[in-house]
Amino acid sequence: MSLYSRIIQVAVHLPEGRQSARAIEDRLREHSPGVRVPAGLLSRLYGLHERVVAADGDLPCGLASHAVGRVLAQAGLAPDDVDLLLFAAVSADVQEPANAHIVAARTGLSCPVFDVSNACNSVLNALEVADAFIRAGRYRRILIACGETLSRLSRWNLTPATLRTGLASLTGGDMGAALLVEASPRPGIIAHTFMANSAGWPAATLFNPHHAPGGPPGLHIDSDKLLASFLGIDTRAAQWLKEQHTDPNELGLVCLHQPSVPFVRTFCERLSIQPDTVVPTFHRTGNMGAATLPLQLAHAADQGRLRPGTQVVLFGMASGASGGVMLISW
Repeated sequence: MSLYSRIIQVAVHLPEGRQSARAIEDRLREHSPGVRVPAGLLSRLYGLHERVVAADGDLPCGLASHAVGRVLAQAGLAPDDVDLLLFAAVSADVQEPANAHIVAARTGLSCPVFDVSNACNSVLNALEVADAFIRAGRYRRILIACGETLSRLSRWNLTPATLRTGLASLTGGDMGAALLVEASPRPGIIAHTFMANSAGWPAATLFNPHHAPGGPPGLHIDSDKLLASFLGIDTRAAQWLKEQHTDPNELGLVCLHQPSVPFVRTFCERLSIQPDTVVPTFHRTGNMGAATLPLQLAHAADQGRLRPGTQVVLFGMASGASGGVMLISW
């Protein structure tokens, strides 16, 4: 009998803190007096109304641990029921050891663990890894944990010369997410494909100050170059869907990475996706990095849009540039 993998539960943890776009702009004016910041700038450029902000003491692994506890409770499982834990995020508490160890220690897991890192595609790649392991019979139940504190990458001290590459850093949000993937006799994760345009890596960078001290400090995003780095990736994704005989508009749900409202609009236009098939999140949360896809799945579940058998497509886009498409049946 063929063995498949299936996502059986998704859970998120959203901290209570919120920071409005107006408050972000006010703080930017305070710390960057040489920069002219028109009222409503973040709303016009990115579609941001507010972002989720964690408390000062909250770290990525702590946010992820909250989501792990929630997803295990939803599934009625104990920590010992998990065979493998993957931590997948842009953010991290530590570079050594694997952040998955911290999450496991906090949540009582005793299984093997490791981290999966590919910028905002980290969770999507973790699903790819989980699917491969389960289909190979290596593990039967894999938990994917994600914790993001992207608001802390905000660059407040900008100049007219650095505004263009610093403004997008003010849109990041904070949250935890968890997905539970199990072996199943029926297909859940049906198919997936991944691609890259690695020549585009300079468009969005966060250099490690310990190992690359000569790199520019903080998060630098050239939005025009980043968007250009995805050209070709979107058309390859569309071609792959045609090869799978899949029309996203005929599916129950479309989830895609959401670094801004205009990005979502442009992506949908290029792939002829109807906007009402997408769960909008960015405008009320900010850019949630690798947690964006599980956030949309959780919202869809709460809205009654995810039922057994619902067909879903996940689109991943990450700096680098990386792309990924995954077809799943809920």
